[in-house]
Amino acid sequence: MPLTKQIFRQKCLANMKNAQTHSRFYRSSLLNKKLLKELQSVKKKNILFYYPLPFEANIIKTLNAMRKKSNIFIPFMQLQSFKMVPFRLPLRRNSFGIFEAGNTLRNIKKIDIAIVPAVGVDGNLQRVGFGKGMYDRFFAKLRKRPYIIFVQPEICYTKKFICDAHDIACDVLLTPKARMMPLARVKKRKIDVKRDTARWSYSHS
Repeated sequence: MPLTKQIFRQKCLANMKNAQTHSRFYRSSLLNKKLLKELQSVKKKNILFYYPLPFEANIIKTLNAMRKKSNIFIPFMQLQSFKMVPFRLPLRRNSFGIFEAGNTLRNIKKIDIAIVPAVGVDGNLQRVGFGKGMYDRFFAKLRKRPYIIFVQPEICYTKKFICDAHDIACDVLLTPKARMMPLARVKKRKIDVKRDTARWSYSHS
């Protein structure tokens, strides 16, 4: 049976949801260290975070740390997509079970960095999400593409090209034990890393 996006999504979700609780805490700690390192050179920037579901990569520690020097936004669901709102407490759970900050009249269209949860990633560096297309519609409305960081609680990656043209791609993928990025970007930065495929550079930590 050929690998489809739906089959791959189900496999990745099962891996995420079946992870033991103590393993999730350990992996979240490793991932937050990697994400903070990725953002350590950021000065005052506009950054889109997300507030995690129980089985997603928990990046709350990084979110709280970056609030001290950056403008932090999180999604606020609207119909089939979402808008960005400033992160502020208290948060309230919406109909999808996702915690949100209060709505705002501001129409924020520009961010510098977006941190996006990924269920899986395919060989074109594209994201497999929950299947609702919210992030794809959101990024299509932005005036300028931000630097996109995908995060996963555990790597779920296929070399096959299973995504659609509209599925967003990342500039770097972070997991608790690996950092992956497009090979072309690695060559441009002259970073000495090991290669996993012709398209990805892959390094263990």
